[in-house]
Amino acid sequence: MTTSSKRKPRSQSQGRVKTAEEIAQILRSHMPELVSRYKVMSLGIFGSYIRGEADEESDIDLLVDLEEGEVPLTLLEFIALENHLSDLLGAKVDLVERSALKPAIGRRILEEVEMV
Repeated sequence: MTTSSKRKPRSQSQGRVKTAEEIAQILRSHMPELVSRYKVMSLGIFGSYIRGEADEESDIDLLVDLEEGEVPLTLLEFIALENHLSDLLGAKVDLVERSALKPAIGRRILEEVEMV
């Protein structure tokens, strides 16, 4: 018998996929905490949720702008932010920092992103 270490998103267990607007509302309601704890300046949704193609297996693609300061987030802090967002939204989050976008893929993301 094998067990999967992959956690099922809560939205999958409820049998319904959240809409982009529902995701945006959740993110907006948690922005004060995200700003103070992780230095988040802004968040945007892109990918399958924006295109209306999301299903129970879809991850939630988020674009993040972080406060530039003397001490940037460490890799572990960035992963903690991604995990925190996954917990808030009940689905796996794929978090991309705007400053890390490559030109070709970055243009496509920036064309479809909807900022929260």
